[in-house]
Amino acid sequence: MFAAYAARIDRDQPLNGLELGERPEPEARPGWTTVTVKAASLNHHDLWSLRGVGLGEEALPMILGCDAAGIDEDGNEVVIHSVIGQSGHGVGPREPRSILTERYQGTFAEKVAVPTWNLLPKPRELSFEEAACLPTAWLTAYRMLFTNAGVRPGDSVLVQGAGGGVATAAIVLGAAAGLRVLATSRDEAKRKRAIDLGAEGAYEPGERLPRRVDAVIETVGAATWSHSVKSLKPGGTLVISGATSGPNPQSTELNRIFFLELKVVGSTMGSKEELEDLLSFCAARGVRPVIDSVLPLDRAREGFEKMAGGDLFGKVVLTV
Repeated sequence: MFAAYAARIDRDQPLNGLELGERPEPEARPGWTTVTVKAASLNHHDLWSLRGVGLGEEALPMILGCDAAGIDEDGNEVVIHSVIGQSGHGVGPREPRSILTERYQGTFAEKVAVPTWNLLPKPRELSFEEAACLPTAWLTAYRMLFTNAGVRPGDSVLVQGAGGGVATAAIVLGAAAGLRVLATSRDEAKRKRAIDLGAEGAYEPGERLPRRVDAVIETVGAATWSHSVKSLKPGGTLVISGATSGPNPQSTELNRIFFLELKVVGSTMGSKEELEDLLSFCAARGVRPVIDSVLPLDRAREGFEKMAGGDLFGKVVLTV
């Protein structure tokens, strides 16, 4: 079957390790189902994999891709929850959790095998392309907002780095849930898009906000960390799920964190139950993932180049 896969690890030039070509089809195993992939979406996780983060040389070649929607062996339209080992289903109770492409072959292929437990029905309201955007970036944003930040309608939230997958999802989901969303971006066009998606205001990174917020959604890391901490109300919550600009800010702002009793919460992915809730929320409220571009699988390299260059707003989707 045709696939996009990591053939080599290159920490400095990750796209040097990306290959497109034939790979073996998934083998049948007890408790697993093979899904015919209709659409899959890119995540920064795929670039990190090509750099060797969470993926060792011994696991190569590894088909990339965490997210997908497709058709199962019984003809059902399904969405894949990409965390394997969280429940013990299909892998045994002691296996630590991993994301597709870390231990098991991913979704950028004509077919992918996952534990049957990991499949959820695709809502008929969502296209395959839309549903394929949800299991990683959108699920991460959903958990950050509604589980870890604990915000309620009417609360205010700052989303750093509008344009990225998680940040874009947080803006759309937050606005749909009745939150007062502010956003930042270095790019004027992305700031305008953020407002179009429901943000009350959009600002340059580090710019003084009109008011402090109840929570900050942080995926940028070092470049925006200080601004995130300083933007919170006393007792506010900073939720972090990534650090695309680096993990080591110049100032940790510890004095402000303890004096104002701020909460800093790490957040990674989400549960199958949260993904089910997210799918229902999108179907019921008419919320749709923001898609930057849709490309056929044989043009996957173009999608990787867009993501690596930051030249996107929303998700890149690959169709099979």
